[in-house]
Amino acid sequence: MVFIARLWQRLGVLLLLVVAPLYATPQVPNIQLASEFNPKVDIRAFLVSEKLDGVRGYWDGQRFWTRQGHPIIVPEWFSADFPPIPLDGELWLGRGQFDAVSGLIRQSSGREEDWRAVRFMVFDLPHHAGTFAERYQFAQQLIQGKSPYIQVIEQFSVESLEQLYQTLDSVVAQGAEGLMLHRRSALYRAGRNPHLMKLKPYFDAEAKVMAHIAGKGQFAGLMGALRVQTPDGRIFSLGTGFTVTQRQHPPAIGAIVTYKYLGLTSKGLPRFARFLRVRSESEPSNKADEQP
Repeated sequence: MVFIARLWQRLGVLLLLVVAPLYATPQVPNIQLASEFNPKVDIRAFLVSEKLDGVRGYWDGQRFWTRQGHPIIVPEWFSADFPPIPLDGELWLGRGQFDAVSGLIRQSSGREEDWRAVRFMVFDLPHHAGTFAERYQFAQQLIQGKSPYIQVIEQFSVESLEQLYQTLDSVVAQGAEGLMLHRRSALYRAGRNPHLMKLKPYFDAEAKVMAHIAGKGQFAGLMGALRVQTPDGRIFSLGTGFTVTQRQHPPAIGAIVTYKYLGLTSKGLPRFARFLRVRSESEPSNKADEQP
């Protein structure tokens, strides 16, 4: 089995070395872009990784390019042992260090010692024809032990939407920017890709309960959603995040509820709003919604 795995790895490298030259070296890399998270997907069909706050880097097998197509000048020793095939990833210094790595990349002749702490974190192989799960496995075999300056971003599984949100809260508390979700069966597709999603932290805000909306289907006979209004007058429905007990005994009309949301829609309404709790009288009222 070990022999077969090594043979497969070598054949894969040879195939990519043959295929990669057929593609013209890009001025603007033909890379895939993430879509906003859709909570209706089957989470088990995805692999999840930390969303790094680095600078997107495209390694064409010989040199680096930014997402906009500008060359990134790195010390020769930094990429000397990188695989001679296209890699998609981020140049990263660590959590909360975006400004530092961005500034280093903008320098035409940055101090070499500053590059010692940078890592090229690979999350995909643009010219590999397999599924994301296959690309991830291949990338691990391809890059392992090659260089201290390159590594594959760890991917992991979650079993439910609730577990995903718990993971998000945990990594954000440690300084991470958010999470990325890759559909296991998806092929690499340049442009905005619905099978690659980003999930950033939710913002908290408050709203006043205006009405109860009757539930349907599994929530028939219960509260299905709250009609709520924000302090600045925006009205929307809040229908997720409730327990069965809360649906049986919903917050009273006029109550102030706290919800979390992931940015705003084009109409200025909270995106993916989720009920958190009813504000107690002892809690101070928050200010108007802050823009994410």
